[in-house]
Amino acid sequence: MPATTATAQDFIPYATAAIDFHRALNIPAGPLVASRAELDSLHEHLVALHGLLDAHAQRVSPLLPVEGDHLKATRTRLWQAAEHLHAAYHSAPRPGSGEVPDAEACRARRPEGAPELSICRRHQEAAQLVRRRTTPADLHSPFTGLVRH
Repeated sequence: MPATTATAQDFIPYATAAIDFHRALNIPAGPLVASRAELDSLHEHLVALHGLLDAHAQRVSPLLPVEGDHLKATRTRLWQAAEHLHAAYHSAPRPGSGEVPDAEACRARRPEGAPELSICRRHQEAAQLVRRRTTPADLHSPFTGLVRH
């Protein structure tokens, strides 16, 4: 029997299918608001996807600058999405009590102390990579940078 080697193309469709399956099963009949556990899982997925696109952007940019620009722009948008998911986590109802933090508490960053999940640690670790690869202007611009044609 010949040996096979797995490539990224072998695994990414499974991740996509799992997300689609989760949406189809949980959104129509599920709760009206996303739980903190679900937001944490989605954040983990986005951070992993950000890391994958960062690796591709770093590798391809010297060889194909136009493709590299597009991958870097995609990476930046994913980080912006991860930032919003992190904020949504801290704005979501607390487990058990269902209490929603008020706006003042949310502005304080960790309104309830250390979260029970690993979202803040993961977010801070990913932020180190973001700080090395992008500028603050890139992150706050509505346009993610020069894209060559």
